[in-house]
Amino acid sequence: MRSLPFFCRGQVVRGFGRGSKQLGIPTANFPEQVVDNLPADVSTGIYYGWASVGSGEVHKMVVSIGWNPYYKNVKKSMQTHIIHTFKEDFYGEILNVAIVGYLRPEKNFDSLESLISAIQGDIEEAKKQLDLPEHLKLKDDNFSQVFKSKIMNGH
Repeated sequence: MRSLPFFCRGQVVRGFGRGSKQLGIPTANFPEQVVDNLPADVSTGIYYGWASVGSGEVHKMVVSIGWNPYYKNVKKSMQTHIIHTFKEDFYGEILNVAIVGYLRPEKNFDSLESLISAIQGDIEEAKKQLDLPEHLKLKDDNFSQVFKSKIMNGH
């Protein structure tokens, strides 16, 4: 993906309700308009980067962009797992995301357990990658400035 880092923002909407309930891995979902406006060179797959809710702290995150083959979705989605424990849901809040790297293509899984295991592996790899100086620099230097200075996706 040539346009990395890629920054986007949107209001958190309710998804399919599977992240927390079935997977034990809560996700924040962007509305269709944000997903539909991703650059053409953003292929489906699993990415990592930084995220903040509203004007809150910046946290590590992984994001799945695609159709979630295990669930056979018919609509492309963008589901962000922020690597942080929040005390409450934040539906309706503005989610700011900086995608800085690509982990793997999306793929189908034989079982829910193998899907969960892959996601947990993605989270661990994202944590390692985001500790690299070039990625920490983006978090420390640029993240909040980009979102303060730009209107994105109508926000």
